[in-house]
Amino acid sequence: MTEAPNPAMPDAPRAGHAHAHCPRPDARELRPVIKLDKVSVTLGQYRALTDVTARIPEKSQTVIIGPNGAGKSTLVQAILGFIPHEGRMDFQPKKPRFGYVPQRLDFDRHMPVTVIEFLAMGLTGWPLWLGIPPRVRKRVMAGLDEVRATDLARKPLGALSGGETQRVMLAAALMSRPDVLVLDEPATGVDINGEQLMCELLDGFKADYTIVMVSHDLPTAKAHGDWVICLNRRVVAQGPPERVFTPKILAATFGLHQGMELFQGKEINF
Repeated sequence: MTEAPNPAMPDAPRAGHAHAHCPRPDARELRPVIKLDKVSVTLGQYRALTDVTARIPEKSQTVIIGPNGAGKSTLVQAILGFIPHEGRMDFQPKKPRFGYVPQRLDFDRHMPVTVIEFLAMGLTGWPLWLGIPPRVRKRVMAGLDEVRATDLARKPLGALSGGETQRVMLAAALMSRPDVLVLDEPATGVDINGEQLMCELLDGFKADYTIVMVSHDLPTAKAHGDWVICLNRRVVAQGPPERVFTPKILAATFGLHQGMELFQGKEINF
């Protein structure tokens, strides 16, 4: 496993307002919020991850990249505690609050539920026929405002586009005020405008949250990631994007031919 060298650097600048463009921190200088030491995952008879050793720096955006079947989503599920693992995971704080945005939301699109009702149910667990208390309604609207989606409040959940659904799920994840925000392929099923808006939001949220994102989009990872983990069932390399995105590392992660095409900027369908 390769990690970029860590020369002496000045203190990283702190991020600004949550919706302002934030300068990229030097993630090498930031305290790890999550430390993985020889983490392995076996699913049935299949060894999905082997001896994964990596770190997730605080108040920055870590992007996990790799080919299909590399174990990216499996690693995220292990970190969240959804599946068992071998090896050691250390967290700061010891029991962090996680906010999770899954790759897709599976639900009945004919269900007569609006966005505000869906988010309110997640906060209270109350049946809808009891109504939404004013304090809950206020909190939901504040959450939608945080992801620039107040106009979606009364829209039926089943009528949302892919990008709108992701922003609603992001609002739901943020309402718990997590220590770590985890997103699994947030650009799946999202058009280019929705993807750009999501990237802008996440850039701003680094001031308040540690972000972990699984992505197949290398240009996005390079432009918006502060720390990149190259995964192919084990960690191939990790470090700042400018040191990770090299022909050698991409070839080791994705295979020689595909890695070179990725480095040269050719379009690859994973």
